[in-house]
Amino acid sequence: MGTSWSVRAVSPPPGLAAAVQRILDAVVAEMSPWEPGSDISRFNRSPVGAWQSLPPAFVTVLQAALAVAARSGGAFDPAIGALVDQWGFGPKPGSGAPPDDAAIAAALADAGHARIELDAPCLRARRTRPAELDFSGIAKGYAVDRVAEHLLAQGVVHFLVEVGGELRGAGVKPDGQPWWVDLEMPPDNDFAPTRVALHDIAVATSGDYRRWFAHGGQRYAHSIDPRTGRPLANGVHSVTVLHPQCMLADAWATALTVLGPAEGLALAEAEGLAVLIQSDAGEAMSAGFWAMME
Repeated sequence: MGTSWSVRAVSPPPGLAAAVQRILDAVVAEMSPWEPGSDISRFNRSPVGAWQSLPPAFVTVLQAALAVAARSGGAFDPAIGALVDQWGFGPKPGSGAPPDDAAIAAALADAGHARIELDAPCLRARRTRPAELDFSGIAKGYAVDRVAEHLLAQGVVHFLVEVGGELRGAGVKPDGQPWWVDLEMPPDNDFAPTRVALHDIAVATSGDYRRWFAHGGQRYAHSIDPRTGRPLANGVHSVTVLHPQCMLADAWATALTVLGPAEGLALAEAEGLAVLIQSDAGEAMSAGFWAMME
């Protein structure tokens, strides 16, 4: 996934590091568009209209992604691979410059979750029209959950799992303290540091400072609005979501980043999500986030 991972566990079983690496390698083998032989790459090359058999884990992630896409009005969309590539944030090398309007329009015409039909009980999906899946806004969170579930299955109940900055904690540390985590703060901002206790909960953060490129004196962040086909320019610097599932925290952080401060907070309240939004408009917390901080 182009990032690092770590696990802190109380009384871990022998061979834990190797087992975790196998789990993460399996996620990459299914969901990385950088791997030509992965299931997601195979799906993106498949004939339009043809059903493709998929592994159970892949179906789980796709089903969750499509659900968040529907509930967010398309602010989160797992079928914008063509747009991600156009802006140089996918497996195809970018030019270091923004694409022209015609290229954006063409990629936007080949994107959208409504083009993906999922038959979850039969573990299959198909593209009803041209579109390319991209799980970059959900796969890391899913990987965290997979590792956490492996630990729980092995009888490990006190742990902190991290993959690329997304985390899930359970139980407590040996000294009885919870797994305290300082939330990642956007650089060059005056927001107060925030610390959360990850006790049977996960946290994911989406920020405009993680991946970006500059051209012509303008900065282009990797977060792309699926509705416009362009990187965000809504003043949001960081969105953090606390959720029992890291996969859903990851996806919702992306969706709310795209929606912006006001609309994002309104949807977070409607969905009962624990959310912290940091933007040019200031810092805003949903009622669910406030409740967890008390």
